[in-house]
Amino acid sequence: MQFHIEDMTCGGCARAVTNAILSVDPAAKISTDPVSRRVDVDSSVPRAIIEDVLNEAGYPAAAP
Repeated sequence: MQFHIEDMTCGGCARAVTNAILSVDPAAKISTDPVSRRVDVDSSVPRAIIEDVLNEAGYPAAAP
């Protein structure tokens, strides 16, 4: 699944986004690109749960 995270603008933001996703799915495969603000996630966790944890972390996600 793909997400667009407008507030992810640097490597530190990308690490925070990655850690938030890993907190709900430690086995997730995550690719972040702060330049395009895109996150690709390979996870068995439902999209809604990932969106919720990103919102809680301060990085609201939208569909790309």
